[in-house]
Amino acid sequence: MDKFGMHNQTEHMFAKCSGTGNADTTKHQWLTSQHRDTLAHYVADDSLAMYIAIAEGDSVARVKSRMLQRMRQPCGPPPAKDSS
Repeated sequence: MDKFGMHNQTEHMFAKCSGTGNADTTKHQWLTSQHRDTLAHYVADDSLAMYIAIAEGDSVARVKSRMLQRMRQPCGPPPAKDSS
């Protein structure tokens, strides 16, 4: 396969699947996306949320609420941009 064809396939995958990022995606953006996807899965799946609640000794509603709050900045604030 030539280089051009591989590039087109990669760009198509990036456009199709938003979680894969693109060439301009930073490490922090990619990690934030992965953490948000994981937390959203835990909130949406009742059996996983119940499992986590039992393990933490808390109610399911509080666990889900805490996960939703963590989705704002799951990896902390973004790193400072270099002005160099």
